Amino acid sequence: MPRLIYIAPAAIFVVMAALLGWGLTSDPSEVPSALTGKPLPAFDLPALDGAAQSLAASDVAPAGVTVINVFASWCVPCRAEHAILTEVARWEGVTLYGIAYKNTPEDARAWLDELGDPYERIGADLDGRIGIELGVYGVPETFFVSADGNIRYKHIGPIMEHHVEERIRPLVEALTQ
Repeated sequence: MPRLIYIAPAAIFVVMAALLGWGLTSDPSEVPSALTGKPLPAFDLPALDGAAQSLAASDVAPAGVTVINVFASWCVPCRAEHAILTEVARWEGVTLYGIAYKNTPEDARAWLDELGDPYERIGADLDGRIGIELGVYGVPETFFVSADGNIRYKHIGPIMEHHVEERIRPLVEALTQ
């Protein structure tokens, strides 16, 4: 029994160290989503600014791939992925929509005026309610939706070039054929 008093804390330490090591080496963008393979939740967001069209789940393109990017002007990683998203928006068969998450329309518009606006439509999720429906952990997050309205992939964090080559381009090619 006295030996157990010394062995138990050591065993707990080893288990915790192993879990910490695994967590530090895993890719945070590979967090599984409960929505993958399921229909995009219904939503209807007002347009980012009055002159543009609103954004609703029913806007999913009837052909090709709809990419929905959740972003904010205050998000530094969003700035890092913006050029890559701009390129993805140019791909044939891809429609890119944006959701300005907990962002004032003025700040989001100024950010887009500075970096360029690759989005077909942008919805304003001022209170984060739609973000909750989509299971957004934080920004940026990007959803890839097939023509049937089902979420096929959710990318957490900024999309970098290696993500495009390893996962996103093959996915889009498979969904557009």
